[in-house]
Amino acid sequence: MVVVVGMAILGAILGALTARKRNGTGADMAQYAAGYGIAFGLIGLILSLFLVRFVV
Repeated sequence: MVVVVGMAILGAILGALTARKRNGTGADMAQYAAGYGIAFGLIGLILSLFLVRFVV
């Protein structure tokens, strides 16, 4: 679970930075942070499932 939450937080930070670089407003940064956070969280979930399945 830590991997999933960590990936979601990393995605949210990257999303907010991407929106800021594109001169977005606060709402844009929130939307990018949410989108990237969800996407990175799903990637982290899939990675952790593969790791548990193949390592253990």
